[in-house]
Amino acid sequence: MNKGNYIAAADALDHWRDDVLTGKAPVLYPLGVGDLGRIEVGPGLVTLVGGAPGAGKTAFTMQCVVDALRLSPDLRALVCNIEMPPGVLLDRQLARLSGVDLTTIRYRRIGPEHADRIDQGMNTLAAVADRLCFLRPPFDLGNVAAAADDFGALLLVLDYIQRIAPPGEHDTRRNSVDATMNYLRQFADAGVAVIVVSAVSRAKDAKGRSSYAGDGLNLASFRESSELEFGADDAFILHPDDDNAEGELVKLKHLKSRHGECRDLSMRFDRCRQTFIVEADPTGTAAGKTEGIDKGKLKSALAALWSKTPAATEGANDE
Repeated sequence: MNKGNYIAAADALDHWRDDVLTGKAPVLYPLGVGDLGRIEVGPGLVTLVGGAPGAGKTAFTMQCVVDALRLSPDLRALVCNIEMPPGVLLDRQLARLSGVDLTTIRYRRIGPEHADRIDQGMNTLAAVADRLCFLRPPFDLGNVAAAADDFGALLLVLDYIQRIAPPGEHDTRRNSVDATMNYLRQFADAGVAVIVVSAVSRAKDAKGRSSYAGDGLNLASFRESSELEFGADDAFILHPDDDNAEGELVKLKHLKSRHGECRDLSMRFDRCRQTFIVEADPTGTAAGKTEGIDKGKLKSALAALWSKTPAATEGANDE
């Protein structure tokens, strides 16, 4: 009979007491100023962001990534976006950072009147460009792990999880998503921060209609939901404010917080410039820190983790 593996609370108490009184706070990467600064993203954490088509979840996560890089000088990030190539994502960030509308940038109608603002936006992006990379196909976890290992990424963004293939054979899409989330949880445990973007399903609103209205969205709304809500440390759904007829006001609904309280966040989404605007923090937001992270150990952990992963099976059936 195997002997159980456990530790008595009396034995754990001394170490825990010392850590509480003299230990270091968790490493976190601020995503912006004001209320955005309280969203917890850091090593060991999986943050789940969902939203209906067109809700702005890609724009929101890219804003968070670029601003996290600006606020944390040692941070390196990898973005896996299934639907948009790097140029389109950068167009959107240039609109946000320059204040020039996205239509003007997309159709390359930039004139002398835009020059100063475009230069400012370009310079801002150039300052973080060497610490940001975009995944090329194939969009599967093997490539994510290899690219993160090679680039030394401390933050992984997967947009969106329902279309990122895990290794092995899975008989349904739900099981495939569960497997992907399980691997991402292991990535986080190896010391990276993970932001997962997810599609959501329609739900019954207050009037019994099938819609994406915020009052009907909950943890069960994440598409192929199961391991998603269980594996995440924090879970959010982005949706238009139900009381806002013009559609400019949006809410980031905080549905789960493993380490604190859930607090919804109200923002204004300027679609013309692809930017989410919240009240600025008058005290400012401290820069993020990567001190204490053993990057060599992290790199080895990701490589070792993936070397133990079985190869994907040819012709895997995904419902």
